[in-house]
Amino acid sequence: MRHLISLFERLSRAATGIAFVVLMIAVLIQVLGRSVFSDSPVWTEELTRFALLYLAACGVGLSYRNGDLVNVDLVCETLPGPWPWRLRLISALATAFLCGALLAPAWQFTSIGAFQTSPALGWRMNYIHISVLVLLSSLLVFSLLRAVAMLAGESDGLPQSEPGDAS
Repeated sequence: MRHLISLFERLSRAATGIAFVVLMIAVLIQVLGRSVFSDSPVWTEELTRFALLYLAACGVGLSYRNGDLVNVDLVCETLPGPWPWRLRLISALATAFLCGALLAPAWQFTSIGAFQTSPALGWRMNYIHISVLVLLSSLLVFSLLRAVAMLAGESDGLPQSEPGDAS
């Protein structure tokens, strides 16, 4: 199971990195176009938005795993006994349930995009709308992994910080 988690983490990191590189290149072209050449290609605005969508979609699961998402634990962690653990488990299961419940509507939203194209790039919008499915799937997988690890006794449900993190 650890190998599967590691593989999914590496895949998420690579996809997040690719989205970030695309975002940087698009913004660089925008800045150079506006400041040096006095004319920025219109497609860079659209590509920037699309890259931001994929950056969020690919990175949300990693953020959940590392504890970088918004977390209200001020009250939960001060509770006595096993209550913090229980609330972390309930939270992980609720997150997984909500993501699972939203997968079918997200698929419908994605399929509608097959009939639409982006104005500047001319790309079919289902390639862009699928970022919502990626986001929900990533968050679903990482929340299920947390819940399973907690139930198996391998984790206390606290976010997993990476080696070298300054937290």
